[in-house]
Amino acid sequence: MSTKEPTEADILRPINTLTKKYFVLYGIATLALLVFLAGWAYQLQEGLVVTGLGDWGSGGGSTWGLYIGAFIWWVGVAHGGIILSAAVRLLGMDRYMPIARLAEMTTIGGLSAAGFYILVHMGRPDRMVTSVIGHYHITVNNSPLVWDVTVITAYFVLSATYLGLTLRYDVSRLRDQLPDRFEPIYKIMTLGYTKQEDEIIERMVWWLAAAVIIMAPLLLHGGVIPWLFALLPAMPAWTGGIQGPMFLSIALMSAIGGVTIISYAFRRAYDWDHIITDDIFRGLLLWLGFFTLLFLWFQLQFVLNGVFLGPNAKAVSAEAKLAHPLYQGAMFLIFSTLVYIFLQTIRPSLFSKKRALLASGIILTGTLTEKVLFVVEGFKHPVFDIYANTPGTYFPSLIEWASLAGTAGLVALLFLNLSKLVPVVELHAVEHMRGDHAHGDEATEPEVEA
Repeated sequence: MSTKEPTEADILRPINTLTKKYFVLYGIATLALLVFLAGWAYQLQEGLVVTGLGDWGSGGGSTWGLYIGAFIWWVGVAHGGIILSAAVRLLGMDRYMPIARLAEMTTIGGLSAAGFYILVHMGRPDRMVTSVIGHYHITVNNSPLVWDVTVITAYFVLSATYLGLTLRYDVSRLRDQLPDRFEPIYKIMTLGYTKQEDEIIERMVWWLAAAVIIMAPLLLHGGVIPWLFALLPAMPAWTGGIQGPMFLSIALMSAIGGVTIISYAFRRAYDWDHIITDDIFRGLLLWLGFFTLLFLWFQLQFVLNGVFLGPNAKAVSAEAKLAHPLYQGAMFLIFSTLVYIFLQTIRPSLFSKKRALLASGIILTGTLTEKVLFVVEGFKHPVFDIYANTPGTYFPSLIEWASLAGTAGLVALLFLNLSKLVPVVELHAVEHMRGDHAHGDEATEPEVEA
């Protein structure tokens, strides 16, 4: 482990350096996004029929598919990211301070990708205005889908505010070392800033973190989004109170996996082994194992409940899920990763950053597969036999596969651009690692005046 002391120059290195690898990665991410946009343009011209999706009875086999599965997955990545960052601040988990802002940026990227999927899946983007915004005062009272849009929008605003407040401190103190070409942006970010506001902002960020932790199980990935499925009585594969906890566990698994991969990329690109240390990766891997264990337990509860219910619709859907090769493969990947995580805690020599990276990638693949299958299979076994005379089965089209690459490219572009504009590691983290506690520890909890 490196014994170098982190400095302001370290966290400014991404802003002040440009390499060939950066441009290559930027080009790949841009190309992936452009390919998807071209596919989306074709879909807008021809309709959703160009995908594997279709209306009931059209032969598509499912009205929701990879678009909605990936939407849930990206929302989970986003929600889990901000929960991770909020836990660092709220619970005083100083060990993870260097990756807190990366987790916050993951939330912004994940929500952007998820919101994009809403527009894509609506078929016609103007429906967002005519069906949602124009009739919001009516639909918000009785549509879980509109509640979904509401909480995601609120969460985006909350996360952006959260990130913006913490950036004011860094930008104001590092202003002389930041590039002049972005000066107008920095002026907007620090508009009206004074050092006297630091303590107030620390309190605001603490309370925002508390709000995130409270809202997560009640309204976000443990609340409104699983309600969209669990409250549909005609779809037995989705019903049940276990959906909320299961969605939340998937969100945290996916976010930890995503943050691990992003942290590894920045560490390797900018020689941050003394900032994003091996100890951080070990800790993330343990948390990943904990939430993976919870997820598998919730899966077991759901499947056992369905299989032993008897000869009814839920039993049929549970048995079909168990028999599906994709489900078996996803569970095998996730369980195998869990086995590795616990083995490396018993035998530390099994740990390596590359293995942690591989474990994170496997978890992301497994959770995405499970979410897409969850959506598609939910339509296959309704209480009313809606697909009895519908030929064909659903399989994602090339446009849908391109959407995964495109949204991943969108998130990558967000990180690539933000890394050239603002520090992706907080100045507080550097101060704390150097032993300068003048500012960093104030955010552990709000002070209560007598």
